[in-house]
Amino acid sequence: MSKKISVFIKPNSRQEKIEHSESGYIIYVKELPIENRANNALVKLIAEYFKIPKSKVKIISGFKSRRKVLEIKDS
Repeated sequence: MSKKISVFIKPNSRQEKIEHSESGYIIYVKELPIENRANNALVKLIAEYFKIPKSKVKIISGFKSRRKVLEIKDS
């Protein structure tokens, strides 16, 4: 079983945090969107937020966009 969430990422932020909005999540990461660094920071932050391993979080769409769809696997 897995669920999909919609996120909007804001790279190069001063602090890392997650805000919940009506359209999904707004994720602030310190990393720049260079060489996949912001995406890796996003996966790490989401894994910590949901208290799951990073291997359970997968970016489905939006690799080069600020709007992304993530899949979170339960098992």
